[in-house]
Amino acid sequence: MGSATPAVRGGAGRRQDTRRRGAVVAALMLAMALAALDSTVVSTAVPQIVGDLGGFSVFSWLFSGYLLAVTVTLPVYGKLSDTFGRKPVLVVGAAVFLLGSLLCAVAWNMGALIAFRIVQGLGGGALQGTVQTLAADLYPLAERPKIQSKLSTVWAVSAVAGPGLGGVLAAYADWRWIFLVNLPIGAAALWLIVRHLHEPEREEARHARVDWAGALAVFACGGVLLTALVQGGVAWPWLSAPSLALFGTGLALVAVVVRVERRAAAPIIPGWVWRRRTIAAVNLALGALGLLMVAPSVFLPTYAQSVLGLAPVAAGFVLSVWTLSWPVSAALSQHVYRRIGFRDTALLGIGLATLILFAFPFLPYPGSWWQPTLLMLLLGGALGLFQLPLIVGVQSTVGWSERGTTTASVLFCRQTGQTLGASLFGAVANGVLAARLGGAGDLDTVTRALDDGTAPEATRRAIAGAVHAVYLGAAGAAALAFVVLLVVAPRRFPVLQD
Repeated sequence: MGSATPAVRGGAGRRQDTRRRGAVVAALMLAMALAALDSTVVSTAVPQIVGDLGGFSVFSWLFSGYLLAVTVTLPVYGKLSDTFGRKPVLVVGAAVFLLGSLLCAVAWNMGALIAFRIVQGLGGGALQGTVQTLAADLYPLAERPKIQSKLSTVWAVSAVAGPGLGGVLAAYADWRWIFLVNLPIGAAALWLIVRHLHEPEREEARHARVDWAGALAVFACGGVLLTALVQGGVAWPWLSAPSLALFGTGLALVAVVVRVERRAAAPIIPGWVWRRRTIAAVNLALGALGLLMVAPSVFLPTYAQSVLGLAPVAAGFVLSVWTLSWPVSAALSQHVYRRIGFRDTALLGIGLATLILFAFPFLPYPGSWWQPTLLMLLLGGALGLFQLPLIVGVQSTVGWSERGTTTASVLFCRQTGQTLGASLFGAVANGVLAARLGGAGDLDTVTRALDDGTAPEATRRAIAGAVHAVYLGAAGAAALAFVVLLVVAPRRFPVLQD
């Protein structure tokens, strides 16, 4: 009897730990839902927002401002979470995000709304990076695919449900509810984190020095360069004075960042992020992933409506199927990488993705809806095999004190790739259109003419050619990721014991 008591207590303690971990996972899923729903919900309410506040000429900054703030803060939050722990960073980030949401709901003009969206983004960077880092902290390597597949499912559901939710709130309530609905979800996540997430106290955190000069330099450099990429070719020509001034300032700030970080005792972006082959290869490969994701997510809905003649809802379905196959493939990828390794599984996934993207330009014109839908279903499956093994693998090569920085660098590169892809592929699409139509028309102008019923058949063919060119560019980005992994990444990741 005496020996049974410790066993009972041990079992009760394990059950309590399991319940506590389940509560934290629920909080992470809620936090991920906040970040994943944000842009998709807002996009469907743009007409109502512009009708109420005006500012049509600058409404794109509702998305660009948020994206910029998220991207440039990722490295800062990653380093802070390695220094002070995940919990304080996640709590502060969620609080800032919710404050931004509340301010967005009471915005009185478009300028104020854009400013408050940037505040949201300052919190969103903490949500994205810290949630992914905590997912690796909570589970050993053998169980890590479980939490990652749950987070992938949240992302997939948000991508499918977001536009519908935004449309319903804008049509039957008020666009301000799009931001107010974040408050109860975020409050629940905050309560679960504060109550159930317990991290061991770290003695070194008390005496840690934060590289605030490096953080400011990284923030300024990233903000200037990403603004140049986002606005170049949109608000002003690429070779105009504003564009050249921004790129010149950005390059000068790169030199400042390098100088400051080399002198810092605990730099925000430490040199080992790029000196270690595994991390450098994953950073570059996921940067290419961000680049290629722009092709379907930005250009496929236009193709489906303008070339296939589908209604907006049906066009959204053609795009959304990859969010269904992606998490399923990601969840099953563990059975592959346990046999052949992280790198070879990712090579298999990105190799298939290259072939699928390359096949898109060979679809018949005008074709049927099921053809691009099938390709997108297959693409989601291929990318699930590619992304998850790289994230799980690279997180497993570092200890707790480096995991936040490593995860943030990976996400930063993917976000930067998406920004670069939007600018690059936008220029490609507009260039092909101008060549095909013998003028200087851009994709937005041409698609509006199609909506008005004033564009001829030749215009539809020109749009098909432009989107095909973008998909060829995406196939090139996928091929680049394949080469990077094959040449730079070690065949076996140097995984640390849990």
